[in-house]
Amino acid sequence: MDWTKKDTILDEAAKCFTRFGFKKTSVDEIARQAGVGKGTVYLVAESKEDLYYQVLNREVRAWIAQSARVIDRRPADVILVDLLAVATMHLESNPLVMDLLVGGAQKLLPKWRAQLEELRTLGRANMVELLRLGVKQGLFRADLNVELVAGLLQDFHLATYVLRSHEGAPAMMAERARVGLDLVLNGLRVRPPVLEA
Repeated sequence: MDWTKKDTILDEAAKCFTRFGFKKTSVDEIARQAGVGKGTVYLVAESKEDLYYQVLNREVRAWIAQSARVIDRRPADVILVDLLAVATMHLESNPLVMDLLVGGAQKLLPKWRAQLEELRTLGRANMVELLRLGVKQGLFRADLNVELVAGLLQDFHLATYVLRSHEGAPAMMAERARVGLDLVLNGLRVRPPVLEA
């Protein structure tokens, strides 16, 4: 199949799933919006569930690619703030990714739970890479379980977004992420002054 046609079908499927939700979206509607026959859609995906998974896979990979652009040679703790800001902006414009990350997709497609969990894990790839960079730079503890910490930071980020997204602008969300990261990185305790010798 022509890649352009497949991209068009996935683009239109993403729009339909976002607009109508998984249950109310039909393959007929996706085909109509893509300007192809229903049979052509089934050349791209075996079922509506498979099509939904392919859309999510593509959306998560786009999110990873966009977020990866902020990872550079700066200190990992500085990049971490930028990474969460970019991730927040992407979630704002990609509700299907948000639905995947908060567990909505798993409820819709329980038989796809393992594949969807793989996508959630893939969504943490940049965080894992960044934590490893921080360990290498000597900024983060060497004994850090980067996979587990990346998951916890993802959960923290999602909770902040879901619970506070109604409060307004992405700039406010980015500020909440920055303050939350300061709390994670520096804790609540007052550090004793360093005595000079």
